[in-house]
Amino acid sequence: MGILFTIFTFTAAVLLLIIITFLYLTFQIYSGKSIKNPNYPPVNGTIFSQIFYFNRLYDYQTEDAKKQKTFRLLAPGQSDLYTTDIRNIEHVLKTNFDNYTKGKYNQDIVIDLFGNGIFAVDGDKWRQQRKLASFEFSKRVLRDFSCSVFRRNASKLVRVISEMAIGDQIFDMQDTLMRCTLDSIFKVGFGVELNCLEGSSKEGTEFMKAFDDSNALVYWRYVDPLWKLKRYFNIGSEASLKKNIKIIDAFVTNLIRTKRKLLAEERLCDDKEDILSRFLVESKKDPEEMNDKYLRDIILNFMIAGKDTSANTLSWFFYMLCKNPVIQEKVAQEVRDVTRSQDDVVNVEEFTANITDTGLEQMHYLHAALTETLRLYPAVPLDGRCAEVDDILPDGFRMKKGDGLYYMAYAMGRMPYIWGEDAEDFRPERWLNNGVFQPESPFKFIAFHAGPRICLGKDFAYRQMKIVATALLRFFRFKLADDTRKITYRTMFTLHIDGGPRICLGKDFAYRQMKISAAVLLGSFIFKLADEKKPVNYRTMINLHVDGGLHVYAIHRHSTLLITSVMRLSNVFLEKQRLAESQYLYGSVGKQIHVCSRNWH
Repeated sequence: MGILFTIFTFTAAVLLLIIITFLYLTFQIYSGKSIKNPNYPPVNGTIFSQIFYFNRLYDYQTEDAKKQKTFRLLAPGQSDLYTTDIRNIEHVLKTNFDNYTKGKYNQDIVIDLFGNGIFAVDGDKWRQQRKLASFEFSKRVLRDFSCSVFRRNASKLVRVISEMAIGDQIFDMQDTLMRCTLDSIFKVGFGVELNCLEGSSKEGTEFMKAFDDSNALVYWRYVDPLWKLKRYFNIGSEASLKKNIKIIDAFVTNLIRTKRKLLAEERLCDDKEDILSRFLVESKKDPEEMNDKYLRDIILNFMIAGKDTSANTLSWFFYMLCKNPVIQEKVAQEVRDVTRSQDDVVNVEEFTANITDTGLEQMHYLHAALTETLRLYPAVPLDGRCAEVDDILPDGFRMKKGDGLYYMAYAMGRMPYIWGEDAEDFRPERWLNNGVFQPESPFKFIAFHAGPRICLGKDFAYRQMKIVATALLRFFRFKLADDTRKITYRTMFTLHIDGGPRICLGKDFAYRQMKISAAVLLGSFIFKLADEKKPVNYRTMINLHVDGGLHVYAIHRHSTLLITSVMRLSNVFLEKQRLAESQYLYGSVGKQIHVCSRNWH
């Protein structure tokens, strides 16, 4: 009886606590909000009502925005205004910048993940990080170093995708791109070779998953009225978040300590190219303030900016190219034209190494297609500020001190009054004037933010995306594995594709691979069966293998030398046999041909 009474008492106490919390929140939500006052935006519900359509949150906001450019959702102690009005956005992000901050409400929600990083703070902390980051991003050495890393990882990406495609695998494009950009950001940002793309870093893969899951779990707090209670009792989503944060902190702490040790041993701090090394040098000036916790926050903020922006955008970009094959071919043709690789097959590493800034700047259609992707699928679909004083917006609506104002980048890209009646169509040409890219106002195209807090890494992100896209579209054509599957997003701070786009390369890829292999081998050798009397049979299995392999003699076309040893064709390494004209290949026949040509017909 005692145990049952204890359980009953505990359950009753928890239920009472939930009821009290609910009543308190209800009072906080509806009191003093001037609900029927026409001087304030119309009320479309409460922030907690969003829980019912959380999985399609940005589309729901788009539907509301098409009815009202500015509307309100009620929250405890404040109102949250949502707007697509360009005038309001410029007012908040530029004209009246000092009167709008991240605010305590937002900081309380994100602090466990982002801490005191640049995206979560205001005032002097923001200015200090912004100044240092701006100084680093402006340096030529970082630009040159990052480009070399992007090119090298783009080459690896081509090889990895080739290996998957050779086996006729359907692969998750987003996961593959995430691994690629994670490797790039770790090398450029922290000077570490993670090798997540090639699957050799278990810790890196675990970190990436924990970081992405934490991103979604923290975002859930915006619609969960009980998240603080759950955090206190360490249950539900908050227990999962705590577990993921532990993985993240352990990984980043180890990274910082290892980096400090390496820099101390090398005594080359001032010559280091990666950003973390430079922040570590700066931390010596104020070790108490710029401690390991501070550096941890900087790293994670840099991570979400560097990894998610590029990988998410590229994922949506290739998805849209699959849905619009004519546009895919236009981008690919521009790549061939600018890189002058129209009629020849080239070595992947050589091709990526020769991708230049000048060449990238000439790819206006590629730039337009990436920008059009960001218009419809912005990396950060929703962002906002908190009013520090009472204010009147340009559209005439009032705001009270403490109210939040959120600008809806995802919804803005779909507003006919901003982009025309074809706003929801994927049309890169809207960004071109006589074939030359024409930018729009950052308050209209808000994907990279605007005003004093505009994204410092905008050019950095475009450069990475264009290098990756150039390499992939030079060698592959992409298709959706299942055209009927509905693609949607995962609701979090950044716009991930839920489950990733499932991609295949189609029969064209296989034919190209076979043609390249046959051309190289037959261009160098004459083949004869080792035993013409021996019957050649297949092995009964899913794939039609030659039972026991194909045993041949190989006679070099350019030599009288007869290769008399009997060998299995699958053990002839092309890398050792190739001639000067076949330097676009690497790998082996028995393994996989790692490169295919889009132009081998």
